[in-house]
Amino acid sequence: MTESGTERLPAAIVLEDGTLNRGLIAGREILYRGNNGRSVERFFMPAGESYIFKPLTNNAQLGREVWVYEQILPHFPVVFPKMIAYRISDNPQYSWLILEDLGPLSHEFREESLLAAVRSAALWHSLSLDGFPDIPVTGIKPGIEEMAVEVWASRKLFSQKQLRLIDDFEFTMKPVVSHGDLHQGNFALAGGRLIVLDWEHAHVNLPYWDLFHVIDMAHPVFSKKMTCKLREAALDCYLDQLDQPVDREVFKKEYYLFAAVFSLWMLLLIGRDLQADAGNWSKEQLERQRLETIGCLEQLCQRAC
Repeated sequence: MTESGTERLPAAIVLEDGTLNRGLIAGREILYRGNNGRSVERFFMPAGESYIFKPLTNNAQLGREVWVYEQILPHFPVVFPKMIAYRISDNPQYSWLILEDLGPLSHEFREESLLAAVRSAALWHSLSLDGFPDIPVTGIKPGIEEMAVEVWASRKLFSQKQLRLIDDFEFTMKPVVSHGDLHQGNFALAGGRLIVLDWEHAHVNLPYWDLFHVIDMAHPVFSKKMTCKLREAALDCYLDQLDQPVDREVFKKEYYLFAAVFSLWMLLLIGRDLQADAGNWSKEQLERQRLETIGCLEQLCQRAC
């Protein structure tokens, strides 16, 4: 076991096969399952302390989260779980992290947590990319330009009004350090502090990437009800926090365009998941996600189209 930090756990707390040693723990609680079917768990030691055991949940991200913890997060003005121990193996099945347990976190959609997330995103978006020369330039999803190509290839599924979004597909904002997967399940308020989780998808992207995940991306598990008024408040909150002024009207116009095209791509993705009828989400969850995405898309198109 490779140790990080000052806290100690038994060397054999994780077995050679990458699973928790049941003989050394007092209990466990599954939090969620990753894309490869492996479970992220809270486990309890006999003395009562608890930790989060996170095996590699996406094989393509081997070693990424440890790298982010060591190279990027020390510079970030946000709260995140401390990395206690980890193992990186050539076999993804044997790779894992043990993280500090920050306790039960509520991911219920609330204006307070939404605004806290966009304020924090503005802080790490203000960091210079020069300080992170090795940060990946791609994330787990295709880039927005690739999404636009996919949408156009499936243009029979969309209206002419929606497809016109792609005609003027151009952005002027500079790329920033992006969390990469800042959906509602990856942030929460606890004791008045914003906690941001799961940094393994950090990469370089436009600021709109994180903002879309926070503001307008629907999730199969965590329900969201976005309104035009709250979306504007969130964008204003973000812009107020930036250390350099930007043209607010241009920024908002580009956000609406970016978010609308991303939403069109999400409808394609959700449609494929519904047809496949496999994976982590039920048909009911995916259908609710689809309806929430359509609702946000209708609002976005009022401003972007």
